[in-house]
Amino acid sequence: MNTQRLSWLAHLSAWLGSLSLIAVLCFHFPEQLTSRDFRALYSEAFARHLLLAGLVAAFVLGTLAVLRGRNRRVALLGVGSATVAVLLGGTDVQVNDIGQTPWSLGLDWFVVSLLFSALVFIPLERALGRIAQSPLRPGWRTDVAYFFVSHVLVQFILITVTAWTTQVAALAAFPALRTAIQSLPVWLQFVMAVLCADLAQATLHRGYHRIGWLWRFHAVHHSSRHIDWLAGSRMHLLEIVLTRGMVLLPLVVLGFSQGAINAYVILVGVQAVLAHANLGLRFGWLEYLLVLPRYHHWHHARSTHYVDANYAIHLPLVDMLMGTFRLPRDGRWPDEYGLLDPDSVPEDIVRQHLAPFRRGKPPGAG
Repeated sequence: MNTQRLSWLAHLSAWLGSLSLIAVLCFHFPEQLTSRDFRALYSEAFARHLLLAGLVAAFVLGTLAVLRGRNRRVALLGVGSATVAVLLGGTDVQVNDIGQTPWSLGLDWFVVSLLFSALVFIPLERALGRIAQSPLRPGWRTDVAYFFVSHVLVQFILITVTAWTTQVAALAAFPALRTAIQSLPVWLQFVMAVLCADLAQATLHRGYHRIGWLWRFHAVHHSSRHIDWLAGSRMHLLEIVLTRGMVLLPLVVLGFSQGAINAYVILVGVQAVLAHANLGLRFGWLEYLLVLPRYHHWHHARSTHYVDANYAIHLPLVDMLMGTFRLPRDGRWPDEYGLLDPDSVPEDIVRQHLAPFRRGKPPGAG
């Protein structure tokens, strides 16, 4: 118990120190390193206060870990990163008017999203987790790398998805239908959008499992043997682009209002993390209305009985309609997660991205 606590001091310091250094770089190069769309949602004062809190915490936690003699190298990484951040200007970095660039990375989106997701889900999983596992469980570095890549490249992913979905939607426009849908209240459009998007997503998801070349990409997501809030980030970049495009396409073609689409995007972000979370709560009848952790965990079960089950990410109704709904009534959870052949997909992010293009039999089903 004591070793785990001291290790936490060091790793928290390393995380906060590294995030603080990234934040300072964002202040220095906002046009290139911060997302234009996300930048509009927070103030400069908020960012500076968040940076100050991260720097102070990194120094304090790292110093305590060093003094107690546990994980000193990890702790020194945190203190060292925070020191470099201060030397580069810390919270005093001056920001001039931010110009427009044709591209930018989403480092600010990565820092804020990781920080607040961790602050919410790590305590929840520690208190209510079904499995007593550390957030520093095997494979966590790979999943953090996926979290980093998908958030930092958010603008490139969005540009790619928007470009081809807009072109396809222009060829398949239904003006009368679009007008009728946009005349509905936004809340009703949102409900309809969730159902339409989940039907599209679940159909494609089933295709990932049944079509060999698609499975090669999707197997990366199922390669995680430890499921928690971070594990949902493990997705091949090409799968991210294809899935987001195919889900967004019917919403654009049918003409849902931007407000309804924005609300749906928020739901996707929350539910994708929640569905993978290591939370052992029973939700009763809600488990048949919404996709919650136990429902989606069975989709990741290392079991031949659940290879073709629970494809929906929002509504179990979609799986009921597809004939792929499967949820034990006795409240059981999976004993194991991952592929039936767990060694058929490599462990690091680079080799996982290259694996689908290599010859040989498809990865073990799961």
